Amino acid sequence: MKSSSSSVKPVALVTGASGGLGACLARELADLGYSLVLHHRSGATQTLRLARQLRKQGVATEVVQADLARPSEVDRLIHRIRHRFGHLDVLINNAGTYRPTPLLRTRPEDWSAGIDSTATAVFLVTRAVLPLFRKQGGRIINLGDSAGDRLSARRLAPGYHVGKVGVTLLTRSFAAQLIRRGITVNLLSPGYLENSIDLPPSRLLPSGRAISFDEIAAGMRYLLSPEAAQVTGTNLIISGGWNL
Repeated sequence: MKSSSSSVKPVALVTGASGGLGACLARELADLGYSLVLHHRSGATQTLRLARQLRKQGVATEVVQADLARPSEVDRLIHRIRHRFGHLDVLINNAGTYRPTPLLRTRPEDWSAGIDSTATAVFLVTRAVLPLFRKQGGRIINLGDSAGDRLSARRLAPGYHVGKVGVTLLTRSFAAQLIRRGITVNLLSPGYLENSIDLPPSRLLPSGRAISFDEIAAGMRYLLSPEAAQVTGTNLIISGGWNL
């Protein structure tokens, strides 16, 4: 989604931008002409390195550290965006902590890390950024899970998976509330990514390979495009047949 005014560059916030998919999506947004706010929780070195690379390309970039499960730190993030750019056009809720702990050995801190970094973060950040969106609206894209729209038994990482189910519900709920403001809210749900923890052998994946970051970026490009202005509350699953 590009700004209607050529004099004001669009601004995107990417949470969890220190590496992996988040960093890839940030680079894609830079190529699309966005100024960037790169969030990280504990990956300062990697995020600052990415910011330096983008600034060398002429991309206005702000780096902000925050624990997105803490309302006061989310408020500080919003203050930094308002001070630096004055507005926001795109939010990519990418942050999420996956700890592959068996259900019966999951500690309270494992549970909290999973659910707070997914559903809680999406709720708090989405709510907080709304005053930064301009009259022409904006786009919010949440990162889900290819089985996040179903209730099924999970052996590992229960907090994370419950959180991703919550992200699915929040996506649809915010979409219904915000479309009259011209803000679309959608979900990108990958299967196994090329850097996934416990990635199965290729022979066990239906398509014979993991999903690339570029394939997720292509989905993001569509959801940001003018052609997707009426697409909201949608779950775009990019899984190569996994979890069907």
